[in-house]
Parts: sequence; structure tokens; C-alpha cells
Amino acid sequence: MWSRAAKIAAAICVAVVCLAGPAPLALGPAHAAKGNAAPNAATTRQAIIQILNTKDRLPLPIQKVRQTLTQHYVDNNGEILWVGTNRMTPFIQRLEFADDDGLRPTDYPVDYLIGLRDQIDPSNALAAAYAEIAYSAFFLGYASDLATGRVILSKIDRDHFQKPRKLDLLVILEGVGSARDPSQYLKTIEPQNAHYRALKSLLREYRTIAGEGGWGTVDRGEALKPGMRDPRVLQLRARLERTGDVLPRQVEDPMLYSPDLVLATEQFQKRNGLDADGNIGPGSLSMLNVSAEERMRQIIINMERWRHMPRDMGDRHLMVNIAAFELYTYEAGALVEARPVMVGKNRHQTPNFSDELEYVDINPTWTVPYSIATKEMLPKLQANPGYLGSDFELLAGGQSIPFTSVNFNNYSRGDFPFTIRQKPGAKNALGIIKFMLPNRHAIYLHDTPSKALFGRTQRAFSHGCIRVYKPLEFGVSVLRNEPGWTLQRLQSVVATRKTTRVRLKEKVPVHIVYATAWRGEGGSVEFRKDIYSRDKKLYNALFGKPSS
Repeated sequence: MWSRAAKIAAAICVAVVCLAGPAPLALGPAHAAKGNAAPNAATTRQAIIQILNTKDRLPLPIQKVRQTLTQHYVDNNGEILWVGTNRMTPFIQRLEFADDDGLRPTDYPVDYLIGLRDQIDPSNALAAAYAEIAYSAFFLGYASDLATGRVILSKIDRDHFQKPRKLDLLVILEGVGSARDPSQYLKTIEPQNAHYRALKSLLREYRTIAGEGGWGTVDRGEALKPGMRDPRVLQLRARLERTGDVLPRQVEDPMLYSPDLVLATEQFQKRNGLDADGNIGPGSLSMLNVSAEERMRQIIINMERWRHMPRDMGDRHLMVNIAAFELYTYEAGALVEARPVMVGKNRHQTPNFSDELEYVDINPTWTVPYSIATKEMLPKLQANPGYLGSDFELLAGGQSIPFTSVNFNNYSRGDFPFTIRQKPGAKNALGIIKFMLPNRHAIYLHDTPSKALFGRTQRAFSHGCIRVYKPLEFGVSVLRNEPGWTLQRLQSVVATRKTTRVRLKEKVPVHIVYATAWRGEGGSVEFRKDIYSRDKKLYNALFGKPSS
């Protein structure tokens, strides 16, 4: 990310003075030229070559893309893109409204770029040349921020493993030449993903709400329950009217927590990941009192995440939203199914990454991870070698041996030489089916014997893997292109208790994301709690740590 715009502008001023010699470029406004009256292209090009061929380092924003600039202007004899054209002003206007893109206008030296534009003079080729490469450099910087993000997420979040996206900067720069309006051209560079576009639209809506004063808060007090009368009901109705959860209307008893307002509250609770019981306790009150400005920042955080996602997610793909505890199936870009899942506990967080589902195991065994075997099971085996019962087997050198044949007190976490494996069956930790996307994180989707936990709204219960609700039905969906794999056939294979593997002819892309803001089906505006504090980390990187 660039340094403050003022410092950048100062550095560019110094560079222009050094290159221009005894007649430095004036800094006062000169509005006559507006970037159109300029030296001829050949003279400007000669000056550009002079600047780029100097051995001196140029200001950082230009130096970062110097190779690309040299390729275009020097090696390829590329066209002049800014000076003497009508492209400067539309680009400046785009920078002035960078916040519409979820970026910060203060990161870009708009005033200085205006100065460069307005002081172009047909008699000063060097100043014109510097304006040309400065505009190209800042265009590439903005395009990069817009398309691939302002930050390196893997440096902020140790559980982010999406592959960094790279732009072909030369192709991006050369594309300016065929675009009459660089602002419109930037629209083709930003993510085309429907999730990103929805967030960008949502950001405009919430900026309007914030600009009109946002919404009020609901005072603290005892829990509000249906049928109660309380002065805070007036605050609640006003709050929910502002976000469209309830339509404005005259009511006979404004302080009554009436059925229409209860329904509106339940809708609000659903789209904020809360228990939709209509009762307003501390959790619901906290969500109601999040400001419009803070929701804007949350939207911007999630826009930044989508810039780091693969551009092609797959015509048919699966997406797990960790923060929503949900698994989505997409076909031809449309959501066809959503189902609950469980994700990792806070100390066993599910990572962000993309991979492909390759095969399905029916009646899987579960090889206990070494960390679980030594940290959780070993102390219990030391107290009672038979505590795991007949559902597990102990392997030494690949051979099964009785648990009772080992004195577990002779081993510790650092020198445990055995493998513990759970046999297939309904009590297996993976349940009766698992969906494999082989990856270095050892994360996959599977059934679970702890089905009652799906009744919870917050479902962070696993050691990192993703537990799927009604997994056999999900299996039918996954195996739809594999002939004969009906629900009945899956059930009959389960009944054998023999491990059966089904390889997919076509692998299915799987994307594990952490989205705390999005537009849901039917246009609902969805927000979720930051269960892993990943929003907080990204917030600090994008906006700086809060002062309080």
C-alpha cells in the first residue's frame, strides 16, 4: 500500500525538479491546459525515455512499476495514454470517489495529479513526460488495489491460504489506449464476482444511510419480550424502520412490543445470525446498536476479501462460509442449496482456502490426528488403556495390536509411536460419509454423530473440519454425475459398514471463505459475528488501529 498522498506528491515534485534542471515545474494552479494542450507525441516520448533511462531511483509509486513503464513506452514504442488526451479528468474523478470502490481517496494524490494535468505546457516536454508516467503509475496502482487488494492477507491472517492473484500490468496499461474513459475501463478490471458486486451496491446504500444520520440506538435495560410495554419500543421501531425490517406506520400503542414488531425483530435476528426468538437480550441489543458507519467498514472489509478470491470459482462449485456456519451449492452461478455446517472452534480455526472435491468415502475410518491422540487421548489411556472400547484400534507399524498390550505411561506427547484409528460406524467421529478435497491443511467435509449440535445457531464445534447437515442427501447432490448413486444406494452401502470409495469423474471446486457481510437470497442484508477476530485484524490493516 502506498504512503500518504502528500508524501508521494512531494517526492514526485523533487523528481521533476531534478530532471527539469534550472526551470523547475511551478506548483501553483494553472487551469488553462487541462491536459490537452501538450507537446507533440514524439517530443514527449523522447522526454519519457530520458526519465525512465536515468540511473536514479524514481519516487516509489513510479519505481514499483518502472519495468512495466519501460516496456510500454521504450521497448514497445507504446502510445501516449494521458497527455493530450481526455483521459486524465475521468481518472481523477474515479480517484476522488475511491470510497465507492471500498478504497480510500486519501491514499491517492488527487490534488497533485490535478496540478500535473493543469500545468502541462506545449513548451515543457519534460513536465509533460513526467505527468504521463505519473498518471500511468498511479493508474496501475489503483487498478492493482482494486483488482487484487490493498493488503497481503496471508501476512495479516495466518489461516488465509488463498493463492495471491497477480495482474499482468503491461496488459492492463496497454488496455488504457483502447478505452475512451479509464473509469469505465477500471470496471472491467475490478472483480466481476456477483458477491463483490452485491457488496459494492450495498456499500452505496449504507453510505447513503450513514450520510442521512444513520439509525438511532436502543437503550439498555431488561430484555424486551413480546407483549411488553416499554418506552424503548419506540426506539426499536425507528431502528428497524431505517433498515427496512418493518414498514413505517401509525400504531395505536407505540410502546407495545406488538406482533408486527416481533416479526420484524425475528427477521433482523435471522439476517444477523442470532436466535430468531423475538426476545431482545444483550446479543440482539448489541447487533441493533452497531452503527451504519461500522457496517460500512464491515462491508469494505469483505470487499477486500473478495479481491483475493479466484476469478473463476467454477460453473458448479461449493462454498463454505465459516462465519455463517453454512455450505452453499452453486450451479451455473446460481445458488441451488444451502445447508448448515459446523466449523472449527476458536482454538482449532477452519482456514480459508480453495481446493477441489475428488472423492467420497462411505463408512470411513478415522485416523486420529497425532495432536488429538497425544494431547487428548494419551492421558486417558494412561489412566485406563481400555477407555476407547472396541470402536478403536491401535496400530504399531501398520499392524493392529491390543490396547492392553501397551504400557502408555512409558510414552509422552513427543515420543508416541502408535496410530489410533476409529472403525467405521455410526459412532465414528466422521460419521457415515466424508467428502475429500486432499489438501495440506487436512480439512475436509464429513458427517458427525453429534447431530444435535446442528440445532445451535452458533456452530463452531469441530477441530477444523467441516461437519455437514444431512450428509447422505448432500452426497446425492455431490454424486449426481456418477450413475446410480441414489439415496437408497448410499443407505444400502452404509448398512454394509464396509468402507467404499467413489471417485468423481469431474472434480468439484470448493471454496472455504470467511464472509461476515453479504447480500442474501431475496435481497436480504446479512451480517455475522466476527467469530475468529479476522475482521478485526483486517480492519486494523485497512483503517489503522482504533484510538480507544
